[in-house]
Amino acid sequence: MRTGRSGVPAGVWDWAIAVGVAATLLVAGLSGDHPADPVGYALLVAGGLALAARRHAPVLVLAVTGLCAVGYQAVGFDVAAVAFLFAVYASVRAGHHVVTIVAAVMMLAALPFAGLVVGQDMPVGEALVQARGALEIAWLVAAGAAGEALRQAERRADEAERTKEETARRRANEERLHIARELHDSLTHQISIIKVQAGVAVHLARKRGEQVPEALLAIEEAGREATRELRATLEALRDDGTTPPHGLAHVPELVERARTTGLDATLTIDGQRQDVPAAVDRTAYRIVQESLTNITRHASAATASVRIDYRPEALAIRVDDDGKATPDTVALPGVGLLGMRERVNALGGRLRAEPRGEGGFTVHAELPVDRQ
Repeated sequence: MRTGRSGVPAGVWDWAIAVGVAATLLVAGLSGDHPADPVGYALLVAGGLALAARRHAPVLVLAVTGLCAVGYQAVGFDVAAVAFLFAVYASVRAGHHVVTIVAAVMMLAALPFAGLVVGQDMPVGEALVQARGALEIAWLVAAGAAGEALRQAERRADEAERTKEETARRRANEERLHIARELHDSLTHQISIIKVQAGVAVHLARKRGEQVPEALLAIEEAGREATRELRATLEALRDDGTTPPHGLAHVPELVERARTTGLDATLTIDGQRQDVPAAVDRTAYRIVQESLTNITRHASAATASVRIDYRPEALAIRVDDDGKATPDTVALPGVGLLGMRERVNALGGRLRAEPRGEGGFTVHAELPVDRQ
């Protein structure tokens, strides 16, 4: 909700001004030497109360206040068109310059005729002078100038805010690129050397018919994993936000990629497909990605199933495999699983990752979908 001065909601502030102007006009009508005409009093009040809508319909309010001013002048109420001045200010502030000028000119032309209706014996020249004195042309100009000044000030404030946000975004991008360069220069070469040396050692051992030590195989695998993780980190740091992140639409690609490793992977989608929040979309993709990665690397599984269920209030993701895990297996919270759990918890969801009773491992996540 938009707020006005002192944190007061804009709607309350608009009504306060409208009631204040209406009361001022009514008091002016009652205190002067005016006829006891209920129509005139009604027009005084209506012109003031119309200002409550000046923020949402400035042109309409401009027309209503102008007609009310002409109306109560025509029935004999020589009261300044205060409500019309507020309407001029609001209309110019909203950027309706031409319409405001046309309305002001029409008011200047209509008020002399309103004066003639009241005093039939009054000469036209005198009516023109009195009408223009009642309207206060200078106040019209001042109201329009105030509206334009505030409009320009708000525009400059918006431009300054946009510039500030763009500067912060540019600095953040520059910092990400700097970190990416530092990581690339300091780690990529060393990790590549470790991976190559471990691979050479494994190759030579196998060539000589020797048993390859488990530690050496672990070093080789860790080198490959570190390379993949570093590459993914560098890509994330270099991403400037122009490339759409991966989401549910890319899950079939993950399943197809898992099949290329020899894993019999299937994908099932239940429920009516619908748009989900961006954070849920990305998290669902990451859960499937991390689950399939763990299956292909560590589970020694032959099959895997991915099931995505679109529910009214949640998105459910389940990934099962028939790997070597058993109910007695202790599920070690690896980095991938911890990251998965952090993503789900951040969205207020639930994650269950554990060995299955019939063997293998299951990952089951439910991500809430806010439909409000």
